[in-house]
Amino acid sequence: MTTLSQISYQNALALFTQPDNTRLLNRIQRGIEKEGLRCTSKGMISQKPHPKGLGSTLTHPSITTDYSEALLEFITPVFASAHEAQAYLNIAHRFAYKQLDGELIWPASMPCIVNGEMSVPIADYGSSNVGRLKHVYRHGLWHRYGRIMQTISGIHYNFSMPDDIWPVLAKADGMEIDSENPRQMQNYISARYFAQIRNFRRYSWLLMYLFGASPAVCETFLAGREHKLDRINNHTLYAPYATSLRMSDLGYQNNAQDGLRICHNSVSSYVETLGDAMHQVIPAYDEIGVRNDKGEYMQLNTNLLQIENEYYSDIRPKRVARNGEKPLQALAQYGVEYIEVRCTDVNPFLPEGIDVPQMHFMDLFLTWCLLEPSDGIEDEEYLRNKRNLHKAVMEGRRPGLMLERGDKEETLQQWGLDLIELMRPLAKAMDEASGTVFHTDALNQQQLKLADPELTPSARIVRHLRDTGEEFAIMTLNLAEQHRKTLSENLSSTVLAEWQKMASDSLQQQKDIEDADNISFDEYLQQYLAR
Repeated sequence: MTTLSQISYQNALALFTQPDNTRLLNRIQRGIEKEGLRCTSKGMISQKPHPKGLGSTLTHPSITTDYSEALLEFITPVFASAHEAQAYLNIAHRFAYKQLDGELIWPASMPCIVNGEMSVPIADYGSSNVGRLKHVYRHGLWHRYGRIMQTISGIHYNFSMPDDIWPVLAKADGMEIDSENPRQMQNYISARYFAQIRNFRRYSWLLMYLFGASPAVCETFLAGREHKLDRINNHTLYAPYATSLRMSDLGYQNNAQDGLRICHNSVSSYVETLGDAMHQVIPAYDEIGVRNDKGEYMQLNTNLLQIENEYYSDIRPKRVARNGEKPLQALAQYGVEYIEVRCTDVNPFLPEGIDVPQMHFMDLFLTWCLLEPSDGIEDEEYLRNKRNLHKAVMEGRRPGLMLERGDKEETLQQWGLDLIELMRPLAKAMDEASGTVFHTDALNQQQLKLADPELTPSARIVRHLRDTGEEFAIMTLNLAEQHRKTLSENLSSTVLAEWQKMASDSLQQQKDIEDADNISFDEYLQQYLAR
């Protein structure tokens, strides 16, 4: 672990307003992973296989599936421009619509109409060992949490700072780093990213308030489950002041994980606590067993977490794994490369679920979290952060809602406005770096939401349901149809040919992987779990 003594936020701001350093704030990198269910023209979850015209879900770099065969996932490359990331996401959606044969992409985080657990088809990745591993893992999620819970969609925002920024920050922090020792620099980078993650967990309630867009859900999602939601209209359930039911215990819940505390104070503590969870046998999962009486796989193992990705976290430190490595191995060996923010709802009012101003605010917020000094989080603060997040998720728009600000209380609105003002000089510096006013404009948009909760996406949804008497499913289906029209513009012949080639190449790559397998799946799984 690298001991980290960060300069103050004010000193960091001064550092990046110097002519030689300002440009670094214009080289932040981001990539988007956006999910959306395929549904029928009547708003029912699709029962069709992944369209062949979209390529292979195993190997396509930009279009795949998540839990369900019906759950599309669009993945952008890493871009130094939010506008380029948005444009790529737009093209991916337009190409997908050309292959969907009348189906729609559901534009909300909470799912379309489902008809029980078995109406949710589990994603198929082909006959290769790696494809079967992905499929069996999802079978494990089914037996542990049910299929319907896995139909929830979200947006993952991947964020990293430019490489050139780290030597500047390290010098300001008083770190003496040997340029001939890349491991030393990587330890520093990892420590900085973990400090950013801790600040994110302190203040992520603000993102829930500003961008939460799942205050209501179709009653079919909760059929047969206990809940405390109110009914609005005939077939819609909601919480009057909720911002993001997706991030509540109605969403990605895992009772066995309730007591799990993963430590984000360092790479080593993170790897150790997450690694322990991956080897903790759970009696309830042991009862399910790895295989059934027919020899079919029910799950990968009986541990608390089958693999690292089963840990449901709103933010993760990430490292691109090399061939054959597990993600936690790569992180322990090479350190943090970027962070993945996982708490962003799909905004049903936007064709791609996110827009450029939201990306600019995310960049601003995450950069502020990186530059703001960040001590370790101990148990008391961990629980306080968890309580604040829960309040923001379930009743974030409640007038006068109080959050715990240290050992005192503060209204969500006032604390949010205070944070906005703290970020304002950074927004100005980022705008100077890019020669725009994008970040200041994005900041001002969020300031208006704090002044008037009715401007938030969650309030817009609730207001529409109340004013029109429409069901959540009907409202969202109508928006899906509007977005399909918006995204119906033809791609140029060159772009279309590129995406068609990506699809065909991915199908060939999947076949090559399947043909190259030379051991049984049993052996492959044994070797994988032993790493």
